[in-house]
Amino acid sequence: MADWELAQLNIALMRAPIDDPVMAAFAARLDEINAIADAAPGFVWRLQDDDGAATSFRPFGDDVLVNMSVWRDVEALKDYVLRSDHAQLLRRRKAWFERMEAAYSVMWWVPAGHRPSLAEAAERLERLRRDGPGSRAFTFRDSFPPPADGLHA
Repeated sequence: MADWELAQLNIALMRAPIDDPVMAAFAARLDEINAIADAAPGFVWRLQDDDGAATSFRPFGDDVLVNMSVWRDVEALKDYVLRSDHAQLLRRRKAWFERMEAAYSVMWWVPAGHRPSLAEAAERLERLRRDGPGSRAFTFRDSFPPPADGLHA
């Protein structure tokens, strides 16, 4: 078993409430896209509410959706995000979400078996926004390997 797993958070500023017709096509695909993630090679865990999605979690504001998950490694997450049916949603994101100027996605290494809290994820996103990419908060473009010294990331 690996010592480290990859945690990720991404947030999105909605153009309208999740139950608004503007968001209908996105909301209609949530169960499908979550099922694809759940079955993806390298998938470990995702934040979910009682409905199996994460739309009820709003730590960044009422109009901001969160997605948080844990993966085997960066490549497994990248394969899901860019090479599965999830990519179809990415291409249409401007229809549902406002452009965000600040960083809206962050990755970091967690000890295998650890499930991050939203507070931990918010701290990692703030670290990325404040300090830029580093070993404790990074992006696909500037990713870092898991810690080699056995210390917590």
